[in-house]
Amino acid sequence: MTSFPRQLARTRRFTLGVPRGVRIAPDGRRLTYLRTAAGDDPVTALWTVEITPDGLGEPVCLVDPRALGDDDAQLPPAERARRERAREVAGGITSYAADPGLELLAFGLGGRLWTVHLPTGAVVEHPASAVFDPRPAPDGRSVAYVSHDALHLLELVAGPEQPGVTRPVIGEERVSWGRAEFIAAEEMGRSEGYWWGPHGKRIAVTRVDETAVARWHLGDPASPWQEPTELRYPQAGSANAEVRLAVLDLQGTGRRVDVAWDREAFPYLARVRWGRDPLTLQVQSRDQGCSQVLVADPDTGVCRLVREVRDPAWVEPVPGAPCWSSGRLVTVEDRLDHGPGGSRALLLDGEVLTPPRLQVHAVLAASAAQVVFLASNGDPTQRHLWTWSEDVGIRPVGEHPPEVQAGVARGDVVVRTRSSLEQSAVQVEVLRTTPAAGSSEPGPHGVIGQLPQVAEVPVVEPSVRLLELGPRRLRAALLLPAAGSEHASHDGPLPVLLDPYGGPHAQRVLRSRSAFLTSQWFADQGFAVLVVDGRGTPGRGPAWEREVRGDLAGPVLEDQLDALREAASIEPRLDLGRVGIRGWSFGGTLALLAVLRAPDAVHAAVAGAPVTDWRLYDTHYTERYLGDPAREPHAYDTSSLIDAEGVLRPAATWSNQTPPGLLLIHGLADDNVVAAHSVRLSAALLAEGRAHRFLPLSGVTHVTGEASIAERLLEEQVRFLRRELLSRPESTFGS
Repeated sequence: MTSFPRQLARTRRFTLGVPRGVRIAPDGRRLTYLRTAAGDDPVTALWTVEITPDGLGEPVCLVDPRALGDDDAQLPPAERARRERAREVAGGITSYAADPGLELLAFGLGGRLWTVHLPTGAVVEHPASAVFDPRPAPDGRSVAYVSHDALHLLELVAGPEQPGVTRPVIGEERVSWGRAEFIAAEEMGRSEGYWWGPHGKRIAVTRVDETAVARWHLGDPASPWQEPTELRYPQAGSANAEVRLAVLDLQGTGRRVDVAWDREAFPYLARVRWGRDPLTLQVQSRDQGCSQVLVADPDTGVCRLVREVRDPAWVEPVPGAPCWSSGRLVTVEDRLDHGPGGSRALLLDGEVLTPPRLQVHAVLAASAAQVVFLASNGDPTQRHLWTWSEDVGIRPVGEHPPEVQAGVARGDVVVRTRSSLEQSAVQVEVLRTTPAAGSSEPGPHGVIGQLPQVAEVPVVEPSVRLLELGPRRLRAALLLPAAGSEHASHDGPLPVLLDPYGGPHAQRVLRSRSAFLTSQWFADQGFAVLVVDGRGTPGRGPAWEREVRGDLAGPVLEDQLDALREAASIEPRLDLGRVGIRGWSFGGTLALLAVLRAPDAVHAAVAGAPVTDWRLYDTHYTERYLGDPAREPHAYDTSSLIDAEGVLRPAATWSNQTPPGLLLIHGLADDNVVAAHSVRLSAALLAEGRAHRFLPLSGVTHVTGEASIAERLLEEQVRFLRRELLSRPESTFGS
């Protein structure tokens, strides 16, 4: 039988074979999407399917990248960076764009430019190189793309079935045009750097000047003959990229109009929308305490303020918002006075539409008829699709069983992804939301069909016990060795493994089997695995998220330890004398906090890619939670594990007889949490005589994409934890 670590690695965490990147035709009669041919095939192809009165037609593979000579080794640096920011682990056609009519599709493949004309089926390569982010114009007659940080235009002068003619539109030495800067893509959720206007005659483009941003260098000690990679990294308290926006006339004179807003007060360009809607910007202040929605006149560049939001902590940018519905502004805003703990609410022209229990995660689509959005309804472990319309108000999209949903929508067609604790397979459904006359329920169309998915079935079956622990009702999941595993019949105390992320922007405790596959595998190795979402995690309202403002260490660690004690009072098999923790990124930071500040409670840690000094992390994320390091140094001192000089911050004394075990893991090519975090911490630990192991990964970024490395990493972690915890005597007495 295939081992779980091997299966997890070669299936890219079971994401291969699942449809994604869905686009819907305006008439609701066709879909396009991305999918690999098999659950272990890492090369993504482009597919289409017709929606008929009788259901879904047979899916057709439009483009198999292998037939086009796919070569990921030739990816432009901008595309490699995009994939890293998107945590993309597959190859082939990993992104594509389409005109509004879903007739002309464009994608890059190994830096080459391709289009697909759906009415004729023509797949055409065009004369262009180092292509990044190609996107067709609204009229389908041209395609914009970025090459070497300059914006270019492909004109289909002989029609969509023939190679077009390319020309540069705008470029500038040491400045990028049309590419999202690092923190926009990594932290703001904005991956675009240009936006088509109506009719394909004008385009809005970002101008990004990174001259003032600090230059860092990522070198690989395993390849000292290679030139280090230069990275413009805006660490907390330092200069950001200077971002401007210009509207370019692509016909006639080529006139450029600079969009004017108060960039000194609002340096962050969080969102831009154009096309069917007016040219709309969402900008943020540096401290993120104020956000403005502006409408720009593309003829003059003058901006008009349409909405301003202020918050004593921060204003949260939400995917899909702001947008427009029948000329009215749709926003998602935090309202601390809207229900217990506040709510992340959907608003229309400043009026709250959603009830207090609903926490909005994203807006999927907005039209004259309705707004489709994703939200949690009182239970942060679940997410469902909802709609709002003028005549019906708020209503669910289809059934809402206990599960995690996501999706895309256009018109009355919704493509809904569903995952639950009861089923291993992810379901991708196509349905219509048109209500029957006089009814608030989905109409007679209902579910049209399912897109075929060919993901592998995991060799482990999670058995998850969801809990609410302690007075803070910490959402947690407990997993014990499954029936049939080697340790299932062990009646004695089990060593405990905390398996959190535990920080902002991400949840681990969700009603989805895929969220617990790795946790169950660790449980089957002889551990009781406890997964906890503490303060700062999303889904429970703005007050809960703001509990970590000014301190990214104390509350998150306290929640893990409190949940540990509460879980042990419920399940007597948890041995608090043998407790480990593992985590990656923020979870890695949390693992380090545990063994350095609570070694009596946590006795071993695996810390992958941890932030150890928040002064070395990026501006937008870090300053949101900890402020400006020059004005709030205490927040950085409290939250960091080492100080600016690389000296270990005050930590609990380790026992000479039984010091905690610590395994540090870090990819040397990581450009998000750079390896300096772990290297400097390792030196600080050594200086204090604190024994530990450090595993540097040559060529590995923040996401371990290489299947063989991902497999071996899991195996190494379980060996380490067994060695550190199973060798300790069984004890039912915790500290």
